[in-house]
Amino acid sequence: MTTRVLYIGGTGTISAACVRRGLEQGHDVTVLNRGSGRRPLPDGVREIVADVRDAGSVREAVGDAEFDVVAEFLAFTPDHVQQDLDLFEGRTGQYVFISSASAYEKPPRRLPVTESTPLRNPFWRYSREKIACEDLLVAAHRERGLPVTIIRPSHTYDERLLPTIGGWTDIARMREGRPVVVHGDGTSLWTITHSDDFAVAFAGLLGNPAALGDAFTITGSHAPTWNQIYGWLADAAGVRHPDFVHVASETIAAFAPELGPTLVGDKAHSMLFDNAKVTALVPEFRTTITFDEGARRILAHYDAHPEEQRADADLDGLFDRIVAHARSAG
Repeated sequence: MTTRVLYIGGTGTISAACVRRGLEQGHDVTVLNRGSGRRPLPDGVREIVADVRDAGSVREAVGDAEFDVVAEFLAFTPDHVQQDLDLFEGRTGQYVFISSASAYEKPPRRLPVTESTPLRNPFWRYSREKIACEDLLVAAHRERGLPVTIIRPSHTYDERLLPTIGGWTDIARMREGRPVVVHGDGTSLWTITHSDDFAVAFAGLLGNPAALGDAFTITGSHAPTWNQIYGWLADAAGVRHPDFVHVASETIAAFAPELGPTLVGDKAHSMLFDNAKVTALVPEFRTTITFDEGARRILAHYDAHPEEQRADADLDGLFDRIVAHARSAG
Protein backbone atom coordinates (compact mmCIF):
# COMPACT_ATOMS: atom_id res chain seq x y z
CA MET A 1 0.00 0.00 0.00
CA THR A 2 1.14 3.56 -0.70
CA THR A 3 2.22 5.46 2.41
CA ARG A 4 0.41 8.79 2.74
CA VAL A 5 2.80 11.31 4.26
CA LEU A 6 2.09 14.89 5.32
CA TYR A 7 5.23 17.03 5.63
CA ILE A 8 4.80 20.14 7.75
CA GLY A 9 7.49 22.22 6.09
CA GLY A 10 8.86 20.42 3.07
CA THR A 11 11.10 23.07 1.50
CA GLY A 12 13.89 23.40 4.08
CA THR A 13 17.41 22.03 3.99
CA ILE A 14 16.43 18.67 5.45
CA SER A 15 12.76 18.39 4.58
CA ALA A 16 13.17 19.12 0.85
CA ALA A 17 15.52 16.15 0.51
CA CYS A 18 13.11 13.98 2.49
CA VAL A 19 10.23 14.96 0.20
CA ARG A 20 12.29 13.97 -2.85
CA ARG A 21 13.27 10.66 -1.28
CA GLY A 22 9.68 9.95 -0.32
CA LEU A 23 8.54 10.44 -3.90
CA GLU A 24 11.29 8.10 -5.09
CA GLN A 25 10.01 5.52 -2.60
CA GLY A 26 6.51 5.82 -4.01
CA HIS A 27 4.97 7.71 -1.09
CA ASP A 28 1.84 9.81 -1.56
CA VAL A 29 3.34 13.15 -0.48
CA THR A 30 1.48 16.21 0.78
CA VAL A 31 3.27 19.35 1.97
CA LEU A 32 1.78 21.88 4.38
CA ASN A 33 3.37 25.32 4.61
CA ARG A 34 2.77 28.99 3.85
CA GLY A 35 3.46 28.53 0.16
CA SER A 36 6.62 30.63 0.15
CA GLY A 37 9.21 27.91 0.53
CA ARG A 38 12.94 28.33 0.00
CA ARG A 39 13.11 25.42 -2.45
CA PRO A 40 10.63 24.52 -5.21
CA LEU A 41 8.45 21.47 -4.71
CA PRO A 42 8.99 18.61 -7.17
CA ASP A 43 6.26 17.36 -9.47
CA GLY A 44 3.93 14.91 -7.83
CA VAL A 45 3.64 16.72 -4.49
CA ARG A 46 0.26 17.91 -3.26
CA GLU A 47 0.53 21.32 -1.55
CA ILE A 48 -1.68 22.62 1.24
CA VAL A 49 -1.20 26.32 1.96
CA ALA A 50 -1.84 27.52 5.51
CA ASP A 51 -0.15 29.41 8.31
CA VAL A 52 1.28 26.61 10.45
CA ARG A 53 1.19 28.88 13.52
CA ASP A 54 -2.59 29.38 13.12
CA ALA A 55 -4.42 26.25 14.28
CA GLY A 56 -7.67 27.40 12.70
CA SER A 57 -5.97 28.00 9.35
CA VAL A 58 -4.42 24.54 9.40
CA ARG A 59 -7.64 22.84 10.49
CA GLU A 60 -9.57 24.48 7.68
CA ALA A 61 -6.91 23.69 5.07
CA VAL A 62 -6.46 20.05 6.07
CA GLY A 63 -10.15 19.33 6.59
CA ASP A 64 -10.85 15.76 7.65
CA ALA A 65 -7.89 14.23 5.79
CA GLU A 66 -6.00 11.41 7.47
CA PHE A 67 -2.38 10.41 6.92
CA ASP A 68 -0.26 7.37 7.61
CA VAL A 69 2.55 9.70 8.68
CA VAL A 70 2.69 13.34 9.81
CA ALA A 71 6.30 14.58 9.68
CA GLU A 72 6.82 17.80 11.62
CA PHE A 73 9.82 19.93 10.60
CA LEU A 74 8.62 23.32 11.86
CA ALA A 75 7.86 22.74 15.55
CA PHE A 76 10.32 24.40 17.91
CA THR A 77 8.37 24.80 21.17
CA PRO A 78 5.95 22.63 23.17
CA ASP A 79 3.10 24.91 22.09
CA HIS A 80 3.83 24.05 18.45
CA VAL A 81 3.77 20.33 19.25
CA GLN A 82 0.61 20.58 21.32
CA GLN A 83 -1.14 22.26 18.40
CA ASP A 84 -0.16 19.30 16.23
CA LEU A 85 -1.49 16.83 18.77
CA ASP A 86 -4.78 18.72 18.97
CA LEU A 87 -5.07 18.60 15.18
CA PHE A 88 -3.65 15.21 14.21
CA GLU A 89 -3.76 12.79 17.15
CA GLY A 90 -6.04 9.95 16.14
CA ARG A 91 -5.70 10.88 12.46
CA THR A 92 -2.24 9.52 11.78
CA GLY A 93 -0.45 6.23 12.30
CA GLN A 94 2.87 7.92 13.05
CA TYR A 95 3.85 11.39 14.20
CA VAL A 96 7.50 12.11 13.37
CA PHE A 97 9.12 14.98 15.25
CA ILE A 98 12.37 16.56 14.12
CA SER A 99 14.31 17.30 17.28
CA SER A 100 18.04 18.12 17.34
CA ALA A 101 21.27 16.37 18.27
CA SER A 102 22.25 19.66 19.94
CA ALA A 103 19.91 18.52 22.72
CA TYR A 104 22.46 15.93 23.83
CA GLU A 105 24.47 16.99 26.87
CA LYS A 106 27.04 19.74 26.36
CA PRO A 107 29.88 19.36 26.86
CA PRO A 108 29.69 15.64 26.07
CA ARG A 109 31.14 13.35 28.74
CA ARG A 110 31.56 10.40 26.37
CA LEU A 111 31.88 9.87 22.65
CA PRO A 112 30.35 8.64 20.49
CA VAL A 113 26.97 10.03 21.45
CA THR A 114 24.14 7.49 21.44
CA GLU A 115 20.39 7.80 21.89
CA SER A 116 20.85 7.04 25.57
CA THR A 117 23.14 10.04 26.08
CA PRO A 118 21.35 12.45 28.47
CA LEU A 119 19.52 15.42 26.98
CA ARG A 120 20.88 18.58 28.58
CA ASN A 121 22.12 21.79 27.01
CA PRO A 122 22.36 24.71 29.44
CA PHE A 123 23.86 27.00 26.77
CA TRP A 124 21.27 27.04 23.99
CA ARG A 125 17.58 27.79 24.43
CA TYR A 126 16.76 26.24 21.04
CA SER A 127 18.03 22.88 22.32
CA ARG A 128 16.16 23.17 25.61
CA GLU A 129 12.91 23.88 23.75
CA LYS A 130 13.47 20.78 21.62
CA ILE A 131 13.99 18.74 24.80
CA ALA A 132 10.72 20.12 26.19
CA CYS A 133 8.97 19.09 22.95
CA GLU A 134 10.37 15.59 23.31
CA ASP A 135 9.21 15.43 26.93
CA LEU A 136 5.65 16.27 25.85
CA LEU A 137 5.68 13.60 23.16
CA VAL A 138 7.19 10.90 25.35
CA ALA A 139 4.54 11.58 28.00
CA ALA A 140 1.80 11.31 25.34
CA HIS A 141 3.24 8.00 24.18
CA ARG A 142 3.40 6.59 27.70
CA GLU A 143 -0.02 7.84 28.74
CA ARG A 144 -2.03 7.40 25.54
CA GLY A 145 0.09 5.32 23.19
CA LEU A 146 0.81 8.22 20.80
CA PRO A 147 2.60 6.63 17.81
CA VAL A 148 5.57 9.00 17.87
CA THR A 149 9.04 8.76 16.36
CA ILE A 150 11.67 11.32 17.39
CA ILE A 151 14.53 12.16 15.02
CA ARG A 152 17.70 13.94 16.14
CA PRO A 153 19.75 15.29 13.23
CA SER A 154 23.02 17.12 13.76
CA HIS A 155 24.56 19.54 11.25
CA THR A 156 22.79 18.75 7.98
CA TYR A 157 23.44 20.76 4.82
CA ASP A 158 22.76 20.89 1.09
CA GLU A 159 24.13 22.94 -1.80
CA ARG A 160 22.46 26.11 -0.49
CA LEU A 161 23.61 25.93 3.13
CA LEU A 162 27.13 26.96 4.06
CA PRO A 163 28.06 25.39 7.42
CA THR A 164 30.50 28.04 8.65
CA ILE A 165 29.90 30.89 11.10
CA GLY A 166 29.78 33.53 8.40
CA GLY A 167 28.17 31.68 5.51
CA TRP A 168 28.78 33.47 2.23
CA THR A 169 30.59 36.27 4.07
CA ASP A 170 33.37 33.76 4.80
CA ILE A 171 33.65 32.82 1.12
CA ALA A 172 33.73 36.47 0.07
CA ARG A 173 36.52 37.18 2.55
CA MET A 174 38.52 34.17 1.34
CA ARG A 175 38.26 35.27 -2.28
CA GLU A 176 39.28 38.81 -1.35
CA GLY A 177 42.38 37.47 0.44
CA ARG A 178 41.10 38.62 3.83
CA PRO A 179 41.33 36.64 7.09
CA VAL A 180 38.54 34.26 8.02
CA VAL A 181 37.64 33.51 11.64
CA VAL A 182 37.61 29.81 12.59
CA HIS A 183 36.37 28.97 16.08
CA GLY A 184 38.71 27.15 18.44
CA ASP A 185 41.95 25.74 17.09
CA GLY A 186 40.15 24.11 14.16
CA THR A 187 41.05 20.56 15.21
CA SER A 188 37.80 19.49 16.89
CA LEU A 189 35.84 16.84 15.00
CA TRP A 190 32.45 17.80 13.64
CA THR A 191 29.90 15.39 12.20
CA ILE A 192 28.38 16.92 9.09
CA THR A 193 25.73 15.20 6.99
CA HIS A 194 24.41 15.86 3.50
CA SER A 195 20.62 16.09 3.41
CA ASP A 196 20.40 13.46 0.63
CA ASP A 197 22.09 10.93 2.91
CA PHE A 198 19.89 11.94 5.86
CA ALA A 199 16.78 11.42 3.73
CA VAL A 200 17.62 7.76 3.13
CA ALA A 201 17.45 6.98 6.85
CA PHE A 202 14.44 9.23 7.39
CA ALA A 203 12.37 7.64 4.63
CA GLY A 204 13.23 4.19 5.94
CA LEU A 205 11.62 5.00 9.29
CA LEU A 206 8.32 6.25 7.84
CA GLY A 207 5.55 3.77 8.36
CA ASN A 208 7.97 1.42 10.10
CA PRO A 209 6.26 -0.08 13.18
CA ALA A 210 9.65 -0.76 14.78
CA ALA A 211 10.25 3.01 14.91
CA LEU A 212 7.19 3.84 16.99
CA GLY A 213 7.73 5.11 20.51
CA ASP A 214 11.43 5.55 19.94
CA ALA A 215 14.13 8.14 19.18
CA PHE A 216 16.85 7.94 16.53
CA THR A 217 19.99 9.91 15.79
CA ILE A 218 20.52 10.45 12.06
CA THR A 219 23.91 11.97 11.31
CA GLY A 220 26.09 9.72 9.21
CA SER A 221 29.69 8.87 10.02
CA HIS A 222 31.64 11.70 8.35
CA ALA A 223 33.40 13.85 10.99
CA PRO A 224 36.16 16.07 9.58
CA THR A 225 37.91 18.79 11.56
CA TRP A 226 36.78 22.39 11.21
CA ASN A 227 40.11 23.15 9.54
CA GLN A 228 39.22 20.57 6.89
CA ILE A 229 35.71 21.98 6.47
CA TYR A 230 37.01 25.52 5.91
CA GLY A 231 39.89 24.20 3.81
CA TRP A 232 37.63 22.26 1.46
CA LEU A 233 35.46 25.35 1.02
CA ALA A 234 38.57 27.37 0.19
CA ASP A 235 39.66 24.78 -2.36
CA ALA A 236 36.20 24.78 -3.95
CA ALA A 237 36.26 28.59 -4.02
CA GLY A 238 39.60 28.56 -5.84
CA VAL A 239 41.53 30.04 -2.91
CA ARG A 240 44.94 28.37 -2.65
CA HIS A 241 46.27 30.05 0.49
CA PRO A 242 43.37 31.03 2.78
CA ASP A 243 44.18 33.06 5.88
CA PHE A 244 42.48 31.33 8.82
CA VAL A 245 42.53 33.05 12.21
CA HIS A 246 41.69 30.73 15.09
CA VAL A 247 39.74 32.32 17.92
CA ALA A 248 38.32 30.72 21.06
CA SER A 249 34.57 30.17 20.88
CA GLU A 250 34.14 32.04 24.17
CA THR A 251 35.94 35.06 22.69
CA ILE A 252 33.71 35.05 19.61
CA ALA A 253 30.69 34.82 21.92
CA ALA A 254 31.92 37.82 23.89
CA PHE A 255 32.08 39.88 20.69
CA ALA A 256 28.80 38.48 19.32
CA PRO A 257 26.49 37.09 22.02
CA GLU A 258 24.03 35.90 19.37
CA LEU A 259 26.68 33.44 18.12
CA GLY A 260 27.49 32.15 21.60
CA PRO A 261 24.79 29.49 22.00
CA THR A 262 25.52 27.77 18.67
CA LEU A 263 29.24 27.71 19.44
CA VAL A 264 29.59 27.12 23.18
CA GLY A 265 26.39 25.06 23.15
CA ASP A 266 27.30 22.93 20.15
CA LYS A 267 30.08 23.55 17.61
CA ALA A 268 32.88 24.14 20.11
CA HIS A 269 32.92 20.45 21.03
CA SER A 270 33.98 17.41 19.06
CA MET A 271 30.78 15.54 18.24
CA LEU A 272 30.76 11.94 17.06
CA PHE A 273 27.60 9.83 16.88
CA ASP A 274 26.74 6.15 16.90
CA ASN A 275 24.14 5.47 14.19
CA ALA A 276 23.80 1.75 14.89
CA LYS A 277 20.20 2.13 16.06
CA VAL A 278 18.91 3.65 12.83
CA THR A 279 21.03 1.46 10.55
CA ALA A 280 19.55 -1.61 12.26
CA LEU A 281 16.19 -0.55 10.78
CA VAL A 282 17.50 1.11 7.61
CA PRO A 283 20.61 -0.88 6.62
CA GLU A 284 21.03 1.01 3.35
CA PHE A 285 21.74 4.24 5.23
CA ARG A 286 25.37 5.35 5.13
CA THR A 287 27.48 8.38 4.31
CA THR A 288 27.87 8.67 0.54
CA ILE A 289 28.64 12.41 0.25
CA THR A 290 31.63 13.63 2.25
CA PHE A 291 32.20 17.33 2.69
CA ASP A 292 35.03 17.64 0.18
CA GLU A 293 32.38 16.83 -2.42
CA GLY A 294 29.74 18.79 -0.52
CA ALA A 295 31.91 21.93 -0.62
CA ARG A 296 32.28 21.62 -4.39
CA ARG A 297 28.51 21.32 -4.77
CA ILE A 298 27.93 24.39 -2.57
CA LEU A 299 30.36 26.59 -4.51
CA ALA A 300 29.04 25.32 -7.84
CA HIS A 301 25.54 26.33 -6.79
CA TYR A 302 26.49 29.80 -5.57
CA ASP A 303 28.72 30.52 -8.54
CA ALA A 304 25.81 29.58 -10.79
CA HIS A 305 23.48 31.86 -8.78
CA PRO A 306 25.34 35.11 -8.07
CA GLU A 307 22.11 36.69 -6.84
CA GLU A 308 22.39 34.43 -3.78
CA GLN A 309 25.92 35.58 -2.95
CA ARG A 310 24.96 37.90 -0.14
CA ALA A 311 27.69 38.99 2.25
CA ASP A 312 26.59 40.48 5.57
CA ALA A 313 28.19 43.89 6.16
CA ASP A 314 27.62 43.76 9.92
CA LEU A 315 29.14 40.30 10.16
CA ASP A 316 32.04 41.38 7.98
CA GLY A 317 32.80 44.25 10.35
CA LEU A 318 32.48 41.94 13.34
CA PHE A 319 35.06 39.57 11.85
CA ASP A 320 37.45 42.48 11.29
CA ARG A 321 37.19 43.43 14.96
CA ILE A 322 37.66 39.84 16.13
CA VAL A 323 40.71 39.37 13.90
CA ALA A 324 42.24 42.64 15.11
CA HIS A 325 41.71 41.58 18.73
CA ALA A 326 43.17 38.12 18.14
CA ARG A 327 46.26 39.42 16.39
CA SER A 328 46.87 42.17 18.92
CA ALA A 329 46.72 39.53 21.65
CA GLY A 330 49.39 37.52 19.87
